[in-house]
Amino acid sequence: MKIHEYQAKTLFKRYAVPIPEGAVAFSPQEARQVAATLGGFPVIVKAQIHAGGRGKGGGVKLAHSLEEVEALAAAMIGMTLVTHQTGPEGQPVKKVLVEQGLDIAKELYLSIIPDRASAEIVIMVSEAGGMDIETVAEQTPEKIIKVHINPLIGIQSYHCLQVAHGLRLESALVKPFIQLLNNLYRLFLAHDASLVEINPLVVTKSQTVLALDAKMTFDDSAMFRQKEIADFRDVDEENPLEVEASRYNLNYINLDGNVGNMVNGAGLAMATMDIIKLAGARPANFLDVGGGANAEMVENGFRIILGDPNVKGVLINIFGGILRCDVLAEGVVQAARKTGITVPVVVRMEGTNVDQGRKILSESGLNLISAVDLKDAAAKVAEIVR
Repeated sequence: MKIHEYQAKTLFKRYAVPIPEGAVAFSPQEARQVAATLGGFPVIVKAQIHAGGRGKGGGVKLAHSLEEVEALAAAMIGMTLVTHQTGPEGQPVKKVLVEQGLDIAKELYLSIIPDRASAEIVIMVSEAGGMDIETVAEQTPEKIIKVHINPLIGIQSYHCLQVAHGLRLESALVKPFIQLLNNLYRLFLAHDASLVEINPLVVTKSQTVLALDAKMTFDDSAMFRQKEIADFRDVDEENPLEVEASRYNLNYINLDGNVGNMVNGAGLAMATMDIIKLAGARPANFLDVGGGANAEMVENGFRIILGDPNVKGVLINIFGGILRCDVLAEGVVQAARKTGITVPVVVRMEGTNVDQGRKILSESGLNLISAVDLKDAAAKVAEIVR
């Protein structure tokens, strides 16, 4: 789960990670009121959306008066901000963060992430702050420093010193930076974060270290014990179909293709998407209904797939185990009768109660296309959408 920059900075402040003074505003008038409390100019007006690259898209502006703050906020709130992470459709802006301007001497990059390969936590830093870290990794990989931490042992002084020396911080900055890093690590662990990123982490000309930006994402599976973080969720920033799927505990991710998929099991779903691509079509979604799905979940999944206007055909690929083929068939029939199928549906099923499942489908009166195996199913649905 993602949260906004202003929400991440609320957590930063609680954990004594230094940030600029500022507050969120939902209207131009509120933005002006916030700016009036900051004690001087310039101030920064920053669009709040769940995407990076806001500055390049016109979502971060410098203001030198209250009138300019209000005018910039009026221009941003309600605009559709397009960045390299939003895609060409962009994301509507509904709020802005107004912060004090800083006299910046140096911009750094800092993040904390889990590393699945080593089962460790990685602190990643670079002197090339303010740039996309992917660009730095591609063009100047020697500027990226990674420090691995065993989560059972935790962060130690030598980890912090290794990071500080890697950033070539002046001696006067090492102690406050180490304190910041320790606090950030505590925040990362306490709230089941999957990413904490500060880009840039700035050193001011008055020799202070502050998080000018803040990005955090969290483990969705931990939200049951992170009630406060769950309350930060902004469904306006998410795909409506994905939001609806989450209400039914369905694993759904919307994509830009034209073949809707319903599969049980994440691995099988990934393989199905690959085979659709190989057959010359493009998957419109990832949907894993799970092994414990019932007819109602299948119905909801089918309805969500059909809610995507880009879907020109549907491929149902089920290997009956815990989710029996007859249960799937009942769900498909139930969904088809309630939603009204407007696109061709190819069904491939094998496994537990497959004969009963096929009988239910054949006797349903629905126009369903059977496939003998996955390759055949992908070829048929690809031909349909072509």
